Amino acid sequence: MVDDSPELAPAPPPERFLLRGRLETMPRRRADKDLVLRYLGTCAVGVHEPVGERELTERLADLARDPVGLRRELVDAGVLTRTRDGSEYWRTVVTEFDDLR
Repeated sequence: MVDDSPELAPAPPPERFLLRGRLETMPRRRADKDLVLRYLGTCAVGVHEPVGERELTERLADLARDPVGLRRELVDAGVLTRTRDGSEYWRTVVTEFDDLR
């Protein structure tokens, strides 16, 4: 029996949206934006690692021109979760960028 199902091409690497390792502008396409957010969220915060607001902003500043905007985008996209008062953040989503070996 021959498998006629189309093979899915791997997603293009999220690094193509970064300039010298930093996000300067957010991609417009939703799929690209989600890919970049999952990637940067994984770079900044380990799964279930609690991080204070100031430390998270400092980590994101190494990854993006607008760390506060990126922090909001990560929460809005569901990549990061935060306490009600915004004093602590963590990531509950495992992404394709996590090393699970």
